[in-house]
Amino acid sequence: MGRVYNFSAGPSMLPEPVLRKAAAEMLDYQGSGQSVMEMSHRSPVFEEIIQEAESLLRELLGVPESYAILFLQGGASLQFSMVPLNLLPEGKTAEYAETGHWAVKAAEEAARYGKIKISASSKDKNFSYIPKVPVPASDAAYLHITTNNTIYGTRFTRFPDTGTVLLVADMSSNILSEPVDMNRFSLVYAGAQKNLGPAGVTVVILRKELAGKHRASTPTMLRYDIHVENNSLYNTPPCYSIYILKLVLEEVKRIGGLAEVYRRNLEKAKVLYDFLDDSHLFHGTAEPADRSLMNIPFVTGSKEKDALFLKEAEEKGLVNLKGHRSVGGMRASIYNAMPLEGVQALVNFMKKFEAKQGKEA
Repeated sequence: MGRVYNFSAGPSMLPEPVLRKAAAEMLDYQGSGQSVMEMSHRSPVFEEIIQEAESLLRELLGVPESYAILFLQGGASLQFSMVPLNLLPEGKTAEYAETGHWAVKAAEEAARYGKIKISASSKDKNFSYIPKVPVPASDAAYLHITTNNTIYGTRFTRFPDTGTVLLVADMSSNILSEPVDMNRFSLVYAGAQKNLGPAGVTVVILRKELAGKHRASTPTMLRYDIHVENNSLYNTPPCYSIYILKLVLEEVKRIGGLAEVYRRNLEKAKVLYDFLDDSHLFHGTAEPADRSLMNIPFVTGSKEKDALFLKEAEEKGLVNLKGHRSVGGMRASIYNAMPLEGVQALVNFMKKFEAKQGKEA
C-alpha cells in the first residue's frame, strides 16, 4: 500500500524527506556506529544533536538570546501545571482566555494551584470564534491564551495587548506554521506532534529571568530553572524525538523558512475553505474571521452522511478525518507536512461525494 494522506490532529504527518533521512541513519548515525535511539544523552554526539536543534529553532522562530529553549516531556498537558507552579505566586491571580477544550483544561489545572480569572470565553457559541480579550489587570500574574484551537478550528489572528503583564501561550497546534514576534510572549510551550516532530518532546521557550520564580513546594522536575541550568539534560530526555525534531527544522530551513511555510499553509487552507464556502453539502463550523490554517472542521448536517463520507474517504487513502465528538462531522488537520496535493485530493473527493449525494437525493 502506498502512503496515505493523514489528516490526524496529532500525531500528524512528518515530511517525507525527514522520514527517509531518519531511515538511512537508523543503524548508524553519521558514522557513530549506533542509532540515536540507543546512544547516551550525555555523549558528545547527542549533545551536538540537541544543540543543533536549539540553534535551528532559535533561528527559524527568531527567538532572542534572552530566552531559553527547553526540550521537555509530558506534553502540553504537563505545562498546564508547570506554568502556574512557576509563574503564579500565592496571592496573585492568573487570567485565562477560554477558546476551546485545551484552553479550558489549562485553566482548570491552574485553578488547582492558585486563583484564576476567566477574562474571555467563546463557550457561548461552542468555541466557534475567538473572543475579544481585554487587557489584564495590572497586578495579574500572567494572561494565558491558546493560539490555535485544534478541535474547533479557530486561531488568534492578532494577539491580545497585555500591557506590562506576562503573556503565556500554548502554541501546540500552530507553532512553526507562520511568522510570530516572539518578543510578544514571556513563555510559549508546544507539544511537538503537530508541526515540530513526533510525540514525546515538548518545547518550552521562556524569558530567562522567569526561571527560578517557582513556588517552594514545586517538585524539582517541574522547575524551569533546573532545566535551564542543565540545558534540558537534567534527566534522560526523549532523545529520538529531539533528533527527528532537528531533522524537521532542517527541512523547514531548506525549503525557505517560515515565510515559505506560511505561504504554503495559506494556499492549502484557501483551497479547502473556498470549496467549503461554495459547497451545498459541506459547511465549515468556525467563524470565517477566526479560521485556523491548521485544523478545519466541517459537517454535512447528517450523521449518516458524515459516517459514509468518512468510510469512503478512508478507502481512498484520506485517513483520520473524523471530527472531535464536541463538534462532530469531519476535521482536516493540514499541518506543515501535509502537501498541497493532499488537500487537493481531499477536495476532489468531496466534490465527487457531493455530486453523488445530489443524484441520490
